[in-house]
Amino acid sequence: MKLNALMVRYIVNDVDEAIAFYTHHLGFRVFAQSGPYFAILARENLQLVLSPPRGPGGGSQPMPDGRHPEPGGWNRIIVRSSDLDGDVNVLKKAGVAFRNDIVAGPGGRQILVEDPSGNPVELFEPAPEPAK
Repeated sequence: MKLNALMVRYIVNDVDEAIAFYTHHLGFRVFAQSGPYFAILARENLQLVLSPPRGPGGGSQPMPDGRHPEPGGWNRIIVRSSDLDGDVNVLKKAGVAFRNDIVAGPGGRQILVEDPSGNPVELFEPAPEPAK
């Protein structure tokens, strides 16, 4: 198994439910899985590591100050879209949860979807290249 030098870990409530979400809705594939406590998903050059908040793995162990890993927050992976409106329509019809509506900025347009554990995933459509 070849692991990327850089990966992202998400704490999820249910690894199997998260696998279904990322593979069905966002084009990831299962790279590796160890039962209900660990999985690595891949899409292009990103590996997404999934761990539950409790379990035998290192990603679920409490910190020395007693805090426990938990899903949610604002850090996120970004999945590029070439048709943001179309992708949003498909995901809404599938019942996927959104945190906001599409917003635009100088770099493009984006929207935040939530995986089943509440972790945000940004769908991002880059702004068109300026004419030269």
